[in-house]
Amino acid sequence: MGKITVETCEIEGLKVVTPTVFGDNRGYFMETYNYNDFKEAGIDVEFVQDNQSSSRKGVLRGLHFQKEFPQDKLVRVVKGTVWDVAVDLREGSKTYGKWFGVELSAENKKQFFIPKNFAHGFVVLSDEAEFCYKCSDFYHPNDEGGLIYNDPDIGVEWPIPADMALILSEKDQKWEGIKAYTESKQGK
Repeated sequence: MGKITVETCEIEGLKVVTPTVFGDNRGYFMETYNYNDFKEAGIDVEFVQDNQSSSRKGVLRGLHFQKEFPQDKLVRVVKGTVWDVAVDLREGSKTYGKWFGVELSAENKKQFFIPKNFAHGFVVLSDEAEFCYKCSDFYHPNDEGGLIYNDPDIGVEWPIPADMALILSEKDQKWEGIKAYTESKQGK
């Protein structure tokens, strides 16, 4: 191994991955993904789709998940800075409903591995950000789920400066909280 450093998080399954960067006066080189290195680090996933988005400061996307076709995700930022969050939605998990956040930036080059059955979202802290992610299943547009980003029962501590106006999609403003999600899963 040696090409990546993997930090486990307080929520089992989540991992922060830092690649080894080789730099000199010309710039730098790094491997952003190598199946063998990730497998050795306990991330044995076949990714089938890569996505990239661009957003401006204050854009908050999430908290999203796929209901019937859950995806493992490996996310990173290639321009700017975001605060990235995952919420545990795994049935029976001792950390169900808990969240973990990490700053991802072009500068720190960290990546965040989010296993299936987590809700995921991020807020852009820089003027602009380009966000890239690998997924283990294809996107199914009729399978979207979400949780409202500011659900007090989850309590995500978004690092949003007082002078920053949030920009959310209409869909992201209408998600319900984790209590409603849990009740719907239990058939109540």
